[in-house]
Amino acid sequence: MKIATILGTRPEIIKMAPIIAEIDKRGIDQVVLHTGQHYDKEMSDNFFRDLEIPAPDYNIHVGSGSHARQTGLMMKGIEGILLDEKPDIVLVQGDTNAVLAGALVCAKLHIAVGHVEAGLRSFDTTMPEEINRRVADVCSTMYFIPTEESAINLLAEGLSRKNLFITGNTVVDACFRHLEIAKKRGFGEESLADLDIENMDNILTLTMHRAENVDVKERVVNIIDALKELNQMNIIFPIHPRTKNTLQNFGLFDELNDLEHVHIVKPIGYLDFLLLTSSSTLILTDSGGLQEEAITLDVPALTLRYNTERPETVAAGGNILVGSNKDAILENANRILTDSEFAEKMKNAENPYGDGKAAENTVDAIEKAFTEGMLNIAAPEDIMTSFERKMTQIDEDITVLEFEKRENALVNLVFNGEKMIFPRDELNLNGMMITYVLYT
Repeated sequence: MKIATILGTRPEIIKMAPIIAEIDKRGIDQVVLHTGQHYDKEMSDNFFRDLEIPAPDYNIHVGSGSHARQTGLMMKGIEGILLDEKPDIVLVQGDTNAVLAGALVCAKLHIAVGHVEAGLRSFDTTMPEEINRRVADVCSTMYFIPTEESAINLLAEGLSRKNLFITGNTVVDACFRHLEIAKKRGFGEESLADLDIENMDNILTLTMHRAENVDVKERVVNIIDALKELNQMNIIFPIHPRTKNTLQNFGLFDELNDLEHVHIVKPIGYLDFLLLTSSSTLILTDSGGLQEEAITLDVPALTLRYNTERPETVAAGGNILVGSNKDAILENANRILTDSEFAEKMKNAENPYGDGKAAENTVDAIEKAFTEGMLNIAAPEDIMTSFERKMTQIDEDITVLEFEKRENALVNLVFNGEKMIFPRDELNLNGMMITYVLYT
């Protein structure tokens, strides 16, 4: 068996590192392809070496550009490599243009796609990431899903539960694995060493890069006004170059930089950033991945967005959506600082993304699928069976698997009277309302 992995951005490398390491550990043939969607020193071979995983076998060097140009160049490069390498399955992760390009190419070449972190939905189609993740899910063969809620999103879109694997999120594996690496190395960035992070109290790590925040002056002003009043905190702000340029264009950068309790630093490496966030009292962010890392590191998060594709972090109690609302930011930040019971509740929120075995669960599922021939994509040889979609109330003790065998059916959605739940094989359906496909 050969597994190919497509990477495009730093978060993809970070989240796929545990899976790449697990594949390597099992001696499975693998190919790692980097699109070069983003390129900086963090994408060099040194970054892979820091994470203790092999450097990519291929780099397409696409670089920046419009969505159409970038995706088209990626598809062209990916296609040639996959035709040469002939992998049994290609893994893509998340919602970047690299994911979109890889999934589309594989679908056209009839190569199985495994979508890691499948099923996330913000239901905001103005986000390019939402389009990318939805298209990737249409093209995929296997879905490696972080939570039951994300799995239900896919069931609601009509996908078969047989192809859905709730593995947990590799962000947990990555945080645990990479924090140990980071602690062995210590802080490497001069700017952070100069700040003496290890002896600081009340650190607030701030990240802000999304266009819906930084491109709207009113929102930026509201956020900065909140930061001004959080002067009891040491605010560490690794600033994205685009964010810096926008703040300068708005005439706001110097105002923020002049605040004594705000420490603006250049973008920092992942391992240093992991040490910084793990040392923080609070995280203020508009990043999707950082919402996951925060709850994994037991650090309360306030998210500068009005929606999120990580609603599980909010439901668990470790994350609060505050948008760009100054009052909401201040109210929740001050409560975390002054109400120890509230702060502890956020810190101790149950992690919805699993126990750090997502990589192991993912590779287990791939090996089983390969053995059972699930990765072979070929034109059908049997005449299509007709089917009906049905809904019924179950009033007997019978599991999902038993019901499917008896009725020649496939259970889709299950409602227990309070919420939708995932139809695992062993789930007892007594008292449940279900939708299912009946084959005739």
